[in-house]
Amino acid sequence: MKNSVYFTANAAVLLMLLLASAMTMLWLFWRFPLETAAATAAILIALPLSARLASSSDSDADAEQGRRENGLGTH
Repeated sequence: MKNSVYFTANAAVLLMLLLASAMTMLWLFWRFPLETAAATAAILIALPLSARLASSSDSDADAEQGRRENGLGTH
């Protein structure tokens, strides 16, 4: 019963946050259509780029860790 109450409360908070976010975006788009569209496009373009940069830096870190474990350090 206790877990059910927490789940319901968490679901309600999540729903309210999503609703507030959607309403804010709609208001911004209604009030400032060009600026909002440009900012949205910039964010949607930046997300995959940052994910690609993060995955490439992760693979570099993994390769460096592998070299250290095998005693092939850069020293």
